Amino acid sequence: MFTLQLSQLEKSFGAKTVFSNVSFVHRCNSLGIAGANGSGKSTFLKCLGGLLRPSAGSIEWKENDNFLEKERFRKRLGYAAPYINLYDELSCRENLIFLAKVRHEREYSSQIDEWIEKVELDHAKNQPFGSLSTGQQQRLRLAAALFHQPDILLLDEPGSNLDEAGKKLISDISEVFKAEDKLLILASNDTTELGLCDDVFSIEKRAFV
Repeated sequence: MFTLQLSQLEKSFGAKTVFSNVSFVHRCNSLGIAGANGSGKSTFLKCLGGLLRPSAGSIEWKENDNFLEKERFRKRLGYAAPYINLYDELSCRENLIFLAKVRHEREYSSQIDEWIEKVELDHAKNQPFGSLSTGQQQRLRLAAALFHQPDILLLDEPGSNLDEAGKKLISDISEVFKAEDKLLILASNDTTELGLCDDVFSIEKRAFV
């Protein structure tokens, strides 16, 4: 079981404070981060995933009460968001192969092909990322976050630009993470997406809802 513990977490950009005094312990399989557009959900998720450094406070990740060191945490992490872009000139498959090499993953071919098929991009696997529709690009971002079989998955507005079949994919992913000994954290203002989570924390109210 994974545990996320936050203590007095704060993030500011100059004189603007995005959020402050966020403290909680989460031990369930899935956590939703709720808030309106501009409320700081993405900034909060970036802090959790190590993409941004908090201005104050601490973030602790544990597995079975053992602290996860930074490098070990990164290897266990998957992260998908509309603002995380892949290389326009590389094909779907080339993008994932590149990411696998960056992660030093040796056995990747079968996993990459499996996830390209799971996100229903098999017909477009050799097309450049830049030529895909916004919905197809979002599907590939999901594959990029999942092909290495992470135990901790952070999703920011995962249903962005997805059709009903794509949104069903998000639901299926959430069920896998809830059924297994994994952790899903999903930031959204979509009540249907938040309904996939065991607990929901409102970044605006600084409280569970």
